Amino acid sequence: MGEVAKDLTAGTIGGAAQLICGHPFDTIKVKLQSQPVPLAGQLPKYTGAIDAVKKTIVAEGLGGMYKGMGAPLATVAAFNAVLFTVRGQLESILRSEPGSRLTINQQVVCGAGAGVVVSFLACPTELVKCRLQAQSALADLSSSGRGVKYSGPMDVAKHVLRSEGGMKGLFKGLVPTLGREVPGNAIMFGVYEGVKQFIAGGEDTSGLGRGSLIVAGGLAGASLWAIVYPTDVIKSVIQVDDYKNPKFSGSIDAFRKIVAAEGVRGLYKGFGPAMARSIPANAACFLAYEVTRSSLG
Repeated sequence: MGEVAKDLTAGTIGGAAQLICGHPFDTIKVKLQSQPVPLAGQLPKYTGAIDAVKKTIVAEGLGGMYKGMGAPLATVAAFNAVLFTVRGQLESILRSEPGSRLTINQQVVCGAGAGVVVSFLACPTELVKCRLQAQSALADLSSSGRGVKYSGPMDVAKHVLRSEGGMKGLFKGLVPTLGREVPGNAIMFGVYEGVKQFIAGGEDTSGLGRGSLIVAGGLAGASLWAIVYPTDVIKSVIQVDDYKNPKFSGSIDAFRKIVAAEGVRGLYKGFGPAMARSIPANAACFLAYEVTRSSLG
């Protein structure tokens, strides 16, 4: 198999493992991020992650924790395949000679480059996912007094294409998506390589076992979210914002209004579920990728 085909295959399997492990955590994260600020004297719809889990299951059943998974499931193969393939091609370009190992700084560059490319796939996918995940939390925010109810991913896409500016509507939130994916993937791949080298005691990490790969992948994912989480909050609120009566005119406006209304804490709504998700989900992703890539030769 060619190197591209190997990366495509391994990235696909890694992405599937990541999604299965992490989607319920992501659902709670988006619900907490997108719920409206309560009026004076009122409690928020969800007082925290555990409360959001309980209310979601009561209102929507266990399936509510997996709401919106259809869109990323349909594209996770492409997303991770592109991410790891672009990274692999950039590695080939940066290598001084075939087979040579890259420095951690070079892995950071590869991650950033891959982040640029996958942003254009992630943006419309995440818009659909966030709309489905957040619609129960936003049920009383629309101009009609009740939120738009989407029946599934295709219904969201059709609604956006028909009523929110066509294809441009599907790329709402592209700027913060780039702001998340570019530095996020740079950090993630840099930390992943750095942790592997630390555990291995040198640049040769080929002998690491699965436990070490799990640790490196988990720490890499946690590092990503620890740095870019506020950007993800801004992306989410922009993507679920009402098209006819928007609260935010752009990323900077969203940042200012969130901080003005809720303080810096507002930029970290849902941070707990995101971190709880990042470690097992990214550990599963990297482990599945490495094992698959190794088996392909």
